[in-house]
Amino acid sequence: MRITRSSRQETGRGPSDWFTGMVYVDPMAEQYGPSRLAASNVHFTPGARTAWHTHPKGQTIVVTEGIGLCQRRGGPIEVIRPGDRVFFEPGEDHWHGATPNRFMTHIAMQQADDEGNVVTWGPHVTDEEYAAAPTDGREEA
Repeated sequence: MRITRSSRQETGRGPSDWFTGMVYVDPMAEQYGPSRLAASNVHFTPGARTAWHTHPKGQTIVVTEGIGLCQRRGGPIEVIRPGDRVFFEPGEDHWHGATPNRFMTHIAMQQADDEGNVVTWGPHVTDEEYAAAPTDGREEA
């Protein structure tokens, strides 16, 4: 059994290579021994978003607060709300983040491949790509 005390964890700033805007990450689960699970609680400020990326074993996100957006390459931008779960298929190029005028927090869960990789980062979502998103967050996904 391993207990990680909350007093020993710090919120980290999401790296600018991976995110546009202000994003904060709280680790929730790290790979230990044979476990391949990694999970984080990710907080996006309005307009903040991930870069395009893929996961070798897929990824599930669960929105816990605010209103967010997600898109798979070539698909429509979808509005996501608290309680919504999104599964991105293994290797599916995608991004997710907050709407332009709302914060969004989600739990991100993914498994590592045999080499320990959980994600491959791509280019940033351009302002033009992001501008195609619904602007008020009231649209139904």
